[in-house]
Amino acid sequence: MTDHPSHGERLVEIDDVGLCFETFGNPADPAILLIDGATASMLWWETELCERIARGDRFVIRYDNRDTGRSTSYPPGRPGYTFTDLAGDALGILDALHIERAHVVCRSMSGGLGLIIGVDHPDRVESLTFVSTSTGADGLPPPSDELADGIPAAPDPTDSGAVVDFVVASAKACSGGSPYFDETAMRALVERDVARTRDIAATLVNHYAMSFDGSSRDAAALKAPTLVVHGDHDPVFPLPHGHALRDAIPGATLLILEGAGHDLPKPLWDVFVPALLQHTGGGRPR
Repeated sequence: MTDHPSHGERLVEIDDVGLCFETFGNPADPAILLIDGATASMLWWETELCERIARGDRFVIRYDNRDTGRSTSYPPGRPGYTFTDLAGDALGILDALHIERAHVVCRSMSGGLGLIIGVDHPDRVESLTFVSTSTGADGLPPPSDELADGIPAAPDPTDSGAVVDFVVASAKACSGGSPYFDETAMRALVERDVARTRDIAATLVNHYAMSFDGSSRDAAALKAPTLVVHGDHDPVFPLPHGHALRDAIPGATLLILEGAGHDLPKPLWDVFVPALLQHTGGGRPR
């Protein structure tokens, strides 16, 4: 395994939308595109995690979705895009890097983006990995009561300290009481994220305000090898959501992260990274 540091952040214009992205590793290696969920910039795929995956001879790509980080931002409450547009952004990043096919890893809300890409553009997908997400089917358990109790009232977006406190508290609630939640590390990440974000007021609301067109794709139509990763402490999508997603996708494998909530805590990277490398290398996680 070779050590490949970041190649630095870059901004690409795709159909008049500016998207900030960063790559790790050798472009000649198999590409892994990391897509994060609602309100989360690319920083939530931590640099150390990206570097660790790249050391497994993978070319890792992370990017800021619209209304996060340094990518194009829209007026708060008026996102100028739909869910399908966000799926197109992911493909646009691959096009900008001249990558025909990639291993696509989607977390939380972006599981729906992976579904759109996998069903509508199977020629672009080597494999799929769904982390902490759901089929959205009726009858699955709702978010836990503790989750709602742990998320504070929305902050004044002009008060960066209040925003940091809000996001950290929300992340702690989403950890589901995980023994691995590291509040000090989380606060440092959130402070960096808030400092580099174009418009934090838009970040806090716009992903929830957009049209979720295209999200009704049938998971049974997915053809790419699929890994489902789910924490057994997840209070947003309790573990039955992970089982349901695995069951809905032909041939999918489920990796349960014991002690994880709606996140990928660093102590469990020694489980997640080898499984991802095996999955994206053509093998099946044991």
